[in-house]
Amino acid sequence: MPERKPATWWRPTHRISKSVVTTAERTSRGAALEGLSSIRERVRLRKDQRTSLHSWSFHQLGAFIAYKAKRAGVPLVYVDPAYTSRQCCECGHIDRKNRPNQAEFTCNACGVTMHADYNSSRNIAARGAVAWTAGRQSCLPEPA
Repeated sequence: MPERKPATWWRPTHRISKSVVTTAERTSRGAALEGLSSIRERVRLRKDQRTSLHSWSFHQLGAFIAYKAKRAGVPLVYVDPAYTSRQCCECGHIDRKNRPNQAEFTCNACGVTMHADYNSSRNIAARGAVAWTAGRQSCLPEPA
């Protein structure tokens, strides 16, 4: 009987989550993730595109980051994902036309151009900072 190899499909997800949490810990920062709990219900795709969405392990990656962040003491916040890919991280302008294609972001208001994923990540980071600050302020005692 041939020897079975262990499943390796989850290893890249573990590596990515470890890298995110280690970087946040090393730089004394937190992590912000999009709250994607209802993405399957919100996204409307053609039938041939649904397979790739439903097989993508975004939930698993988020869960791995969450438990590793908790174990390492790294703050983790979830932010509203609405328009993070259409909003300019420089001026805040939101427009569907800001994304001429999947990889490129060009703001129609201020003209800034960058990779679309970089723009989205900056928006998520900014929302995470706002959420973290709001959460910390709500825990502070009222001034006397």
